This record gives sequence, C-alpha cells and structure tokens, in this order.
Amino acid sequence: MATNNIYPATSPYYDTGIFNAKFLDFMVDRPIPMQPSDVLYVIPEVYQYRPDMLAYHLYNDSRLWWVFAARNPNRLSKDPYFDFKTGLEIYIPKLDTLKQVLGI
Repeated sequence: MATNNIYPATSPYYDTGIFNAKFLDFMVDRPIPMQPSDVLYVIPEVYQYRPDMLAYHLYNDSRLWWVFAARNPNRLSKDPYFDFKTGLEIYIPKLDTLKQVLGI
C-alpha cells in the first residue's frame, strides 16, 4: 500500500492508505526507533496531559505530539494524552532523529 500523501509527513497517518478513495484504511504505525541520543525526560506538571505543548516546545511543531507515544509504546500505549502524567519518565528523540525517520 502506497502512502496517501494527503497527510503531511508530521502526521501519524502519513503512511496509512485510503480505502475506496474516501476512508482511512487500517492504521500503519510509524515507529520511532531507539537512539543513543534519546533523552530520558520526566514530565513536569506544566505538560501533564499536553504532549502537544511539549512537542511545540521541543520541536516547534505541536503536530508531533504522537512521537512520544510512538517512541514510548510501553508507557503511553493506551491513551497518549491521559497517560501523559506528571512524574512519568519517557524517552524523547532528538529533532535530527525525527527529521531522518519522518522526512520532515
């Protein structure tokens, strides 16, 4: 299945195809691989339930909120917003990693 190219490279749906020219097909995950340069980060209160704000702070793009769940599937697997709690330790990929992996 080819990429649909109707979603930007920053979207978690970028690699997911379109079914019958109008429906999003089954989700194709966009994994973010572990890198030695990843930073172990403890979520502070200001970002509780707000991965979009942290993505904006780190990457200047709030649309990359889903990267935290993709990089930390064992910690943010059920609900990437409501599992994003103060005190939770997650790994944060560098912007250079995202540019390479996502093509942004």
